[in-house]
Amino acid sequence: MKRIWAAVLYLATGLLTAIVSWLALGVFLLSVVVLPLLPVTAPYIRRIVELDRWRLARYNGVRLPSPPPLDGPWLHRAQRVLADPDSLRDGLWLITHALFGTAFGAVAIGITGSLAQQPFVLLTWWMIPGGNENSFGIRVDSWPEALLSVPIAIVLALIVTQLPRLADLDARWARKMLSPPKASLEKRLAEVVATRAAALQAHGAELRRIERNLHDGTQNKLVGVVMMLGIAERTLEQNPDNALQALLRAQDAAGDALEELRNVVRSIHPPVLEDLGLDGAIQALAARCPVPCVLTAEHLGRLPAAVEAAAYFAVAEALTNVAKHSGARHAWVSLGVNDDKLVVVVHDDGKGGADEKQGTGLEGIRGRVAALDGTAEVSSPEGGPTVLTVVLPVGK
Repeated sequence: MKRIWAAVLYLATGLLTAIVSWLALGVFLLSVVVLPLLPVTAPYIRRIVELDRWRLARYNGVRLPSPPPLDGPWLHRAQRVLADPDSLRDGLWLITHALFGTAFGAVAIGITGSLAQQPFVLLTWWMIPGGNENSFGIRVDSWPEALLSVPIAIVLALIVTQLPRLADLDARWARKMLSPPKASLEKRLAEVVATRAAALQAHGAELRRIERNLHDGTQNKLVGVVMMLGIAERTLEQNPDNALQALLRAQDAAGDALEELRNVVRSIHPPVLEDLGLDGAIQALAARCPVPCVLTAEHLGRLPAAVEAAAYFAVAEALTNVAKHSGARHAWVSLGVNDDKLVVVVHDDGKGGADEKQGTGLEGIRGRVAALDGTAEVSSPEGGPTVLTVVLPVGK
């Protein structure tokens, strides 16, 4: 019985999404005719298709991988949509689901509703003047006609027991249509393997950097403090009048060592993230940027620490590039969470032409983001503008 009700619910919700698919299909076809609309409508169409992935996961527990979101500026989305096989798959799904989802959902609701009506007609026909009409258009105004509801209900109940087969058929078709092709899965697996290797390499490089900074910077300064304190001790014994100067030099050296240690800690996980959250920390970055920078951010709440750190360092590096290389007069940063993904966009009106191979830090951003299974894409044609789009899963 539980499986029957799950099938009825799956097919009934399929009818709802099929109705939405009819509307989305009209918008999709209009966008194909009027191409400038396609980058605008494609992200919303993808969200509609994502409802059917969620519905399928609720029914059979199989969560199909979602394609990356179509976010970012209009030009970036236009380039993605026109070369994106996922958008074609979205369109094909809208067509097939609008047809079969409507038919399967109507059958499930119609048969289940008719079955529920039979006992109602049997027990209440005599209470309604002129009798009652059942779902098959038969006017019931006598007991012999009312008793026909019993065999009808039996036949309908037998048909209802077959609804799980219909739901399974629809689910198999949905899984076939919405699953990425094998080549895409193999590519994704290769990306995951490469990302894992890059993450391990980046982790090792980060540990070596911290060790080098502690050894070459903080440790040397602390050794200097110890030596100065030793000199101050001997001076105090031999010439007390000069001991104060030696202690002041040791105090200054200790302050430098403390500042060095703070810089190392800040490079691991900036304390400002703990104090202000990601939006507040990036607001502080925007305020310190030499180029006038405007931040647009919804209230993000607290995100995983690794995600916040990656987004913070990406924006910090991007704003540093804006200040040093872009020649921009204005910069913009936007933050938002969409479909359990943090989307960060840094946009400037500079001269463009950013090149990852020229030591601009873009490769480091991409590696840090890829380690969290995120993406970082840069659009920087000659003459500008430069747009960095970072997408990070937040795992909510």
